[in-house]
Amino acid sequence: MAAFMPSGSAAEAGYTYLGVLLLIAVTGIVLGSTVTLWSTVAQRERERDLLWVGTQYAQALRSYYRSSPGLAQYPQTLEELLEDPRYPNPKRHIRQLYSDPITGSDDWGLVRSIDGRITGVYSQSQQPPLKQTGFAAQWSDFEGLTHYSDWQFVAEKAFADNGGVRNDAPQGAGQ
Repeated sequence: MAAFMPSGSAAEAGYTYLGVLLLIAVTGIVLGSTVTLWSTVAQRERERDLLWVGTQYAQALRSYYRSSPGLAQYPQTLEELLEDPRYPNPKRHIRQLYSDPITGSDDWGLVRSIDGRITGVYSQSQQPPLKQTGFAAQWSDFEGLTHYSDWQFVAEKAFADNGGVRNDAPQGAGQ
């Protein structure tokens, strides 16, 4: 009868095996949650970058329009923001052409006016954004939108960092 009873070392080996399996399972769960957290942090960072880059484009488009000699017009291409062809000396409205932080592509969606000129840009990503509220005043209409492609950065909404006060009103208006 003594031959059928497990010895002390065999029972301990079984407990060690169960302990190792439990340790592997816990490690897998922790690694899975870490990857999810890292992915969310990275997406939030790309969203912040998209808001910054989109604002840069909108402000550059507004600058191009407002500095038009003669009839105010928007550019036909984004490259015209880098070097305005309407002036003999180079005039820059943006430092560089930025990539879309969400897709990583240089291919932006373009909002065009009736005459085909560019009035805004947007990401072509169909991903749902994490950010749903708490936008700057000029982008408050982004609240509740379901895709990044719905975030349209148009020149009409861009104003400099002046507390949301538009400085294009005629002098004496509202006084």
